[in-house]
Amino acid sequence: KFKRYPTLVLSDYNLYKLKKKKNILPPKCCSVRCNLAAMMFFGFAVVYGLRVNLSVAMVAMVNGTNDQSSSNGNISIECPIPRYSWDSKTQGMLLGAFFFGYLFTQIPGGYLSGRFGGSLFLGGGVLGTAVLTLLTPLSAQLGAKWLFALRALEGFGEGVTLPAMMAMWARWAPPLERARLMTFSGAGSSFGAFVALPLTGFICRSLGWPAVFYSCGAGCLWAVFWFILVSDEPRTHPRISDREKHYIINSIGSQGMPHGWSVPVLSMLFSVPVWAIIIPQMCGNWSYYTLLTSLPTYMDTVLHFDLQQNSFLSALPYLSDWLFSVGSGVLADNLLERELLSVTAVRKIFTFIGLFLPAVFLLAVGFTGCSGVLAVTFLTFSSALEGFSAAGVYINQIDIAPRYAGTLLGITNTFGMISGVLAPIVVGYLTRDVITGWRHVFWLSAGVSAFGAIFYVIFGTGKIQSWARTDEESDTDIHN
Repeated sequence: KFKRYPTLVLSDYNLYKLKKKKNILPPKCCSVRCNLAAMMFFGFAVVYGLRVNLSVAMVAMVNGTNDQSSSNGNISIECPIPRYSWDSKTQGMLLGAFFFGYLFTQIPGGYLSGRFGGSLFLGGGVLGTAVLTLLTPLSAQLGAKWLFALRALEGFGEGVTLPAMMAMWARWAPPLERARLMTFSGAGSSFGAFVALPLTGFICRSLGWPAVFYSCGAGCLWAVFWFILVSDEPRTHPRISDREKHYIINSIGSQGMPHGWSVPVLSMLFSVPVWAIIIPQMCGNWSYYTLLTSLPTYMDTVLHFDLQQNSFLSALPYLSDWLFSVGSGVLADNLLERELLSVTAVRKIFTFIGLFLPAVFLLAVGFTGCSGVLAVTFLTFSSALEGFSAAGVYINQIDIAPRYAGTLLGITNTFGMISGVLAPIVVGYLTRDVITGWRHVFWLSAGVSAFGAIFYVIFGTGKIQSWARTDEESDTDIHN
């Protein structure tokens, strides 16, 4: 009976209730869309493992001599592992090389994924990065310039992955399942960092640093399964049931179709809701990249943890972020399914929790001094609460412009990467005075994060924008 109603005239919740009442709502467990989320989860785990491996392996590549090799029973003295005399400036350039390439493919990756489908770009991005990572030991032997170029190429390939994910979910995720599907798939990045940080340290000690990069070839195996199991949209998937296919297509409507060659870029750039995503994302990324690039240094120079403790404790915040981001997606969708809150209210509440409350704990870290227990506790709580923003501003692109979600994420993520470039520079400047400097680092991060939360609460929205509508859609706003 619900077929007599135009999909876009009904609210998402009423459509959901009609289908549930008729017992035609397909099960979520073992569905194709959930399998897609699982594949994306492991794909982003691989991606972030490839991203952070050099930051840990750099210690073994530069510091020490062959003493480590001779003391390790698994490594022969006759086959010494190469060491390099790179100064701190060179190391910083090599660690930052990734982002030079990463910036250039965000917007093109989002545009092309929205036009032609995202499976090729996401799978190709992971596969290309994994293959290039295998060449790391060779490029390091050739010289720092070769390694810099290789890392930039890795960033170039990986830059398309997040926009491609967003473009795919615009065609695959029913509106009332967006948060849980997208937060679960994106949480693979935190899981990958959590696993990669201590695992990289273990491999360096046991097998030597080259083995770190050879083991990353597992990304190639993931790509094989990805190209076999995944399709760009429900209409072209060979193994999806008719029940699930029709549910997804009818729920998303015409917004699930590929966009044309023309994209309303000017309308995007002059849209207040778009800037309400850009500014908070830049603020949230400031805290994220401050911890990602500088937390091991803080634990070494201020808290004086040894290498093994450092690796595990640096990974601990990513574990909490992973768990809370997945939980936030489930909670956000339940609030929408029960029609307790509007999309706008849910996005604002979860963004406020995910940006403002972590700022409180970052502020507290500045007062911990040399207390390692308090500092790690506050940092873990901060990262855990930050996971709530995964169901807030970080998926808001698909609310306000589903058809252009991939392109829009490319734009917002490009601005967001400015924080990734500036944060380490500012940290280096502030921490010349160790204790006082690190206090200022955490206070600055807290202030920036709190500003982003307040900005989004004032200007953010979950309503689809006029420039993102199709000709088939009525003027009735389906996102309340």
